[in-house]
Order: sequence, then C-alpha cells, then structure tokens
Amino acid sequence: MSFVKENILELKSKLPKHVTLVAVSKTHPVSMIKEAYDLGQKVFGENKVQELVAKYEELKDLDIKWHLIGHLQRNKVKYIAEFVDMIHSVDSLKLLKEINKQAIAHKRVIKCLLQFHIASEETKFGLDYDEAAAILSSDEYKNITNVEIVGVMGMATFTDDREVVEREFVNLSNMYKKIKTEFFLDQAGFKEISMGMSSDWDIAIEKGSTMVRVGSIIFGNRNYNI
Repeated sequence: MSFVKENILELKSKLPKHVTLVAVSKTHPVSMIKEAYDLGQKVFGENKVQELVAKYEELKDLDIKWHLIGHLQRNKVKYIAEFVDMIHSVDSLKLLKEINKQAIAHKRVIKCLLQFHIASEETKFGLDYDEAAAILSSDEYKNITNVEIVGVMGMATFTDDREVVEREFVNLSNMYKKIKTEFFLDQAGFKEISMGMSSDWDIAIEKGSTMVRVGSIIFGNRNYNI
C-alpha cells in the first residue's frame, strides 16, 4: 500500500461524517492527486491560482471539486471563476464584488467563505467581526447575485501551545454563530466552519469545524521543486 493511500484511509477513518476533508495538494504532483481521487477523495485545495489552474487543466476530466484556500488577489479571480467550487479566503468587499463579476460572466454561482483573522501572527489575512458586519450590511453586498457565502474560515497560530489553538478555534466558532444569527439565520447553506490543518485538525473538529484543510499528513512534506 502506498503512503498516500495509507495516510488518507487512516485520516478518513478518524473524521466524523459531517466533516469535509479538503486534501491540500499544493506543490504535490497530479499523480498523487489521482491516487487520492481513486480512493474516493473529491475535494482538493490549492493555495496559488497558477498552480490551481495548471492542475485543473490536467485533471479536468475528473469530477474534482477545487477549493482555493490561499490569499486571493482580485486580478486573479478571472482565471479560476470558470471552475472553482469554493473560495475560502474572502477578506474584503472589493474581492467579493470581483468574484461576483466573474461568476456572472461564467453564468454560475461561486461558493465563498469569509476569512477571519483569529491568530496572533500579524502575517495572516482576515476580517474582524465589525469588518464582516459592515460588508454584510452594505447595499453593495445586497446587490451581489452570483456569490453564495456558505460559512467562515480561519487559521490558528502556528504553535505547540494547545490552549492557544483551542482558544482561537473557539473564537472562530463563536464568530460563525454570531454571523449566522445576525445575517444568515434563514439560509441553510450557511453551515461551514473551515478550520484545522495537518497540525491541529483534531482540535478544530472538537471545537466545531465542518471542513479541515489537510496536506502534509496525506501527501508528505511539500515539494517545492515541481
């Protein structure tokens, strides 16, 4: 049994049924993606638009759901709008409007998550509650027709301190509940909390995650030479 097969089967055996596994394939070859796909994994995440487009083109005959999980610049939305299933990293109204514009051009609705800043590191992107509320209350947001916001996303601090990670995940879960209550109470589609990666997915699920973004414990360490 290959290590990808062994790793993915072991991980899936531990995940609750309500949790979606986003297999993060960044820097890994399409041969590994195919291997995971053949085991029934259909959802894959990429950080960079250029790599996502290249892999989509190579694997477009497969019914893969591609998620863009990294920071997204507005001028690159057009390259993925035709096929991306979900964008995890919406952190501004301007980005939301550009996604909507490109979704209209391709006559489709694109699912998105609002990214919140929950970590102590300043390098991480994301909204705070007031910024998110301002977006969702705006007339410009109300005129958006081809984007469906289906939940929230966040990244915890990269630390071995479990208490810090737990606290940050609880903060995101609470943010989800507040946003759900105030803006999406009658919308069943708003149901996702994307949090948890290879180092902390188990804590994330314990704190309410419905979607974990896991790469290295499936595919091994990132390969930056491809």
